[in-house]
Amino acid sequence: MKNRFRLWLAACVCLAGLAGTQAYAASMPRVEFQTNMGNFTVELNEKAAPKTVANFLSYVNSGFYSGTLFHRVIPGFMIQGGGMTEGMEEKDTKAPIAIESRNGLTNQRGTIAMARTGDPNSATSQFFINVANNHFLDANQAQDGYGYTVFGKVVSGMNTVDAIAGVRTHSVGSYDDVPLRDVVIKKATLLKGKN
Repeated sequence: MKNRFRLWLAACVCLAGLAGTQAYAASMPRVEFQTNMGNFTVELNEKAAPKTVANFLSYVNSGFYSGTLFHRVIPGFMIQGGGMTEGMEEKDTKAPIAIESRNGLTNQRGTIAMARTGDPNSATSQFFINVANNHFLDANQAQDGYGYTVFGKVVSGMNTVDAIAGVRTHSVGSYDDVPLRDVVIKKATLLKGKN
């Protein structure tokens, strides 16, 4: 009888944990990107990267990303955007945020992460989407010991991301890997989650 009770209790705990995980996944914010090459949607993990997600959503909700470009595209690596407009003009941003790269998320194919300078705590609006498994960008493998903060993943439209990753590029001034034809983010819209 005791053994049956223990099994029943363990099953209840397991199901409660599963239900909690599913409930959390159902509440994760999602953002749709509309580009001139198609749309894709990312799901954001605010539990793992709360400051990063809050920062990203502040840019989304203000309309900051409308008219920005995917200005750096490297096939087999990643696509980067969220800070440059036509003519490679850099937009003014808010203050940088603290890095959250040791959060258990890894730079695997389809994940979205924050771009930054050599300063680990310099991320503002620019982000990149990994089109390959880039684990050398993870904090535990990065040369600088910090790596790059992953804060979500593409949940639909990865074919659009791959299409962007395949565009032809050239150099513009001091910038390399710039698409020959502008890849424009028309709009980034919060589909569900926090406003």
